[in-house]
Amino acid sequence: MADQTATQTAVEKPGHRIYVAPSPHIINTGLTARRMMLDVLIALAPVLIASGIVFQIYALRQVTICVASCVIAELVFTALRRKPASVGDLSAVVTGVILALSLPGTAPWYVGVIAGVVAIGIGKIVFGGLGQNMFNPAMVGRAFVMIAFAKMLGATAYVDPASAVQAVTQATPMQVFKQEGVVTPLLSLFLGNTNGSLGETSALACLLGGLYLCIRRTASWEIPLGVILSVGAIGLAQDALNGGNGWSALHHLLGGALLFGAFFIATDPASSPLTPKGKFIFGLGIGLLVMLMRTFSSYPEGVMFAVLLMNSVVPMINRWTIPRPVGGPVPQPEAK
Repeated sequence: MADQTATQTAVEKPGHRIYVAPSPHIINTGLTARRMMLDVLIALAPVLIASGIVFQIYALRQVTICVASCVIAELVFTALRRKPASVGDLSAVVTGVILALSLPGTAPWYVGVIAGVVAIGIGKIVFGGLGQNMFNPAMVGRAFVMIAFAKMLGATAYVDPASAVQAVTQATPMQVFKQEGVVTPLLSLFLGNTNGSLGETSALACLLGGLYLCIRRTASWEIPLGVILSVGAIGLAQDALNGGNGWSALHHLLGGALLFGAFFIATDPASSPLTPKGKFIFGLGIGLLVMLMRTFSSYPEGVMFAVLLMNSVVPMINRWTIPRPVGGPVPQPEAK
């Protein structure tokens, strides 16, 4: 008991499943994987609607390609492992939607297909399947295609709903500021009528969906809180040091994929810490890494890499934050 970790381990016996975890031993049997995935899909609805309004057919096309690729990849890989099909838990659908929302709408069809196969095959199945992945599967797929097809992921399509004029541009608001010092108005970042990946444009849609996840307790509120506090604090410090260069702490919070990543990517229960303290530390670390990359690297974003880097230290965070057993530590026998 003294060196018991915070991990809840399932030990299989014929006809039995024994859970080994720190007390108290209370299990919510209603919190199934399918119910959690349904909650995530409901929470993603405002983001999908916002991306559809801004990017129109581009959004529908990219979401369809990524979801279909993830579902088919799940069926193929589970068949190769001679395991029953697991698409009924909707985890592959959720991975596909999040992957699509992390990509530009104008990315070629094969980029979404390759990203979906990598997300499921390398990000999920090689670790053993649902709940055993070390890294967020959607971000594994996104990272692969970003490195392999960097130029193709640079272009984004923006459709002005008022004039129905379509334009393809190479710059998102954060890229424009990084390269030219042009600051996008906060209202545009909040509402989402800007360029960018499908899910990163509307901060309002991300907040609505994220708050739903936290209220439903499908997502742990400690993680997005840690991300937002970390980014906000560092942004305010930069405001004070730079004397106001136009890109404020609010721009950092509302711009890019920060809120989308904080609520929908970082909160993946399989690749995030187990304890409340660990989740808060995890969120703080993501926010710190995002700001380091936005400030000192040539890359204007940083959320994807920050999440993947913090995923890699989750086992260490779990060991740092082992919960105190109810009643205090187990008494140790006195040395004779």
